[in-house]
Amino acid sequence: MSARILDGKALAAELRAKVAAEAARIEPRLKRPPGLAVVLVGENPASVVYVRSKARATLEADMASFEHRLSADASEQELLALVARLNADPKVDGILVQLPLPPQIDSARVLAAVDPLKDVDGFHPVNAGKLATGLPALAPCTPVGCIMLAKRAHPSLAGLEAVVLGRSNIVGKPLVQLLLAENATVTIAHSKTRDLPAVCRRADVLFVAIGRPEFVRGDWIKPDATVIDVGTNRVPTPDGKGRLVGDVNFKEAVEVAGAITPSPGGVGPMTIACLLANTLRAACMRAGLPAPAI
Repeated sequence: MSARILDGKALAAELRAKVAAEAARIEPRLKRPPGLAVVLVGENPASVVYVRSKARATLEADMASFEHRLSADASEQELLALVARLNADPKVDGILVQLPLPPQIDSARVLAAVDPLKDVDGFHPVNAGKLATGLPALAPCTPVGCIMLAKRAHPSLAGLEAVVLGRSNIVGKPLVQLLLAENATVTIAHSKTRDLPAVCRRADVLFVAIGRPEFVRGDWIKPDATVIDVGTNRVPTPDGKGRLVGDVNFKEAVEVAGAITPSPGGVGPMTIACLLANTLRAACMRAGLPAPAI
């Protein structure tokens, strides 16, 4: 029996609609729309497409979009000066610096320069620390989207055994903190984990963010488990165009799991929707308004 497909596009559309409604509601109190500034350094093709998608989604949510582009040879000081201007701009509620950055720029230094109250990516050490200690914080968008998708299959994650495959600062580590806040029992696994298939088979909910195409096989999955596939990888095809696949072998997993996200069409759309939600939260926090009902 095939697994239930957890449709990230549909859930993202629901969240974007809620964000748009809340943005319209608070705009009179702000005396302006909530604003998101996106900074792109260079012309990385994937980043260009992603930034364009973010700008379109921001405008569709009746929020202000500010796009700033620097050349690929821009210095770290140029980028830090731009971030400082955006920190001081009252029309900007959220700042996102698109990664990866060129090699001459220290990404950690730039991310730490963003005002934590405008850190809609949730990467600033202050927000990471608040998340780890259970304080209210702007959390990274992809992990938040993963939790929302998992709750489509399990309205309560309390007591479930969750396995997170991948330990990045962007997905794996913050996802663990969010799962602990949901009272799940969490194991974080990675490339050095012994008998990785056996660890994955323990999971009631398996989150895969390892960056290797179709790495997790069907027999790694506990029957009826929920699988959240964070990966997006382009693999070659005979026609030379390539195709996108996740970190999970979908054809095998869909026959074993109880619920599963596709890739593409699962976690990806949720990341942008959660970015808009974080921008709205940041606008409310900065204006001293109650948290938005989203």
